[in-house]
Formats: sequence, structure tokens, C-alpha cells
Amino acid sequence: MNDVKIDWEAVEEHFVRASGPGGQHVNKTASAVQLRYDLNRARPPLPTQVRERLRALAGSRLTRDEILILESSSHRSQERNRREARERLVDLLARAARKPKTRIATRPGLGAKRRRLDSKKKRANKKSLRKPPID
Repeated sequence: MNDVKIDWEAVEEHFVRASGPGGQHVNKTASAVQLRYDLNRARPPLPTQVRERLRALAGSRLTRDEILILESSSHRSQERNRREARERLVDLLARAARKPKTRIATRPGLGAKRRRLDSKKKRANKKSLRKPPID
């Protein structure tokens, strides 16, 4: 597996107010975290294949400027949200680093072909019985 090193200097964390449960201080504390990972500032830079797979995996979480934005607000604690966002970043980069298996083309077996043809014959017979009789 291709190990990707995360440059934590390229990571920015912004804390914002979270929606949902929070208790008495819900409108005072910024417990949700918005983690931004700038792919262009990352040292060493990500390999080209990893970057392409990351683009596909990240989808709309990657901006045009190649900044990956992950948000976490599921916990009431700022530290737990921060930890979750960092874990998600590590997981996403690990999945992008994993090279997908190449598919080996196979042909259907003899039994599968027979079953397919049998089901087609049964279906054709069922439909032919629906037709009105020919005089």
C-alpha cells in the first residue's frame, strides 16, 4: 500500500457554532469544526494518482482551489469534533492512497448460460399464452 504522509502545516481548523443539541451554552460556544486541507500547500505533494482518486472520493468537499473541506458537528465537545474531522481526513487520504484492484474479465459458465436461456424460454412461453388464439 502506498503510504501518504499528512502535512499538518497545510491543515487549518476553524471552529463555528453547531446546530442541534448543546445545552445552556449552545449560542455561546463554537463546538463544530471545519477542517481545511490545502492540497497545493501539502509537503511532500500528493502523487498524481492519489490526487486523482482523492478528487473522485471527495466530490463536492473539494473546492476548485483544491482545498478539501471536512465538517464535524456530531459531538457537543469541540475536541471530539476536532478528533473526528482529523480521523476522517486520515481515512479519506488512506482510501485515496489504496490502489484499486484491477478487474479480471471472466466469461459466464455453462450452467449460467443454460439457466439464462431456460428463464428466457419460460418468459416467452408465458407471454405467448396471453395472446388470443389464432383461427
